[in-house]
Amino acid sequence: MEKQIRARDIKLVPIGNSKGIRIPKALIQKYGLKNSLSLEETERGLLLRKKEESKLSWEDTYKAMANENEHWDGFDTTLIDGLEDEDFEY
Repeated sequence: MEKQIRARDIKLVPIGNSKGIRIPKALIQKYGLKNSLSLEETERGLLLRKKEESKLSWEDTYKAMANENEHWDGFDTTLIDGLEDEDFEY
């Protein structure tokens, strides 16, 4: 199935000292748009995308870290490995 590209004419509307666009409610619902979008400049023009929500809760972050099964046994040794012979100015 070939992807259809539908063009719409929209107008810039004043927002303070700037300009903005209005996105029809049907498109907002269709694409699940929230409070912010990603705006990308391309060779062909501007591209609006749904902003991916990547913020995890602390609980989700902890679970993701636990699933990695990382071993930090040598972390303290690695921090000072070879540095004890160096002269540092404080």
